[in-house]
Amino acid sequence: MSKVIINCYEDFERLLGKEIGTSDYVDIPQDRINMFADATLDHQWIHVDEERCKTESPFGQTIAHGYLTLSLLPHLWDQIIQVNNLERLVNYGMDKMKFGQPVLSGQSVRMTTSMEALANLRGAIRMSIHFKIEIKETGKTALEGIATFIYFFKKA
Repeated sequence: MSKVIINCYEDFERLLGKEIGTSDYVDIPQDRINMFADATLDHQWIHVDEERCKTESPFGQTIAHGYLTLSLLPHLWDQIIQVNNLERLVNYGMDKMKFGQPVLSGQSVRMTTSMEALANLRGAIRMSIHFKIEIKETGKTALEGIATFIYFFKKA
């Protein structure tokens, strides 16, 4: 898969209203779920107790935290786009975020994106993407929303 290459504002502008790309799939094994639980101190049984989930969970197994799915956004986004001459990138906000289907332990997810909005802020670019994270095994959407980033380019 080749990344979309961005060198300047005009390269971003050409993407406005269009699909940008799709990432590769990322596996969500139980050990990743457990590490996320440890990092966030969220050890709710539906995420980490495999034995209890076999009998009490409506899914028959553990599920990934919704915020684990969200936390993969930077990695998945980095697979889609390469911005050159970048000084820094700032996460600016999330809007209209909706969790759809849970991601079961052992499933894989990928992200598709399109350009939602763009603004030139005199030295920085504010860009919003509509993202959809889908589950490979079901084709259903785990999470979708709008992510906004601010890109600061190096001064010439």
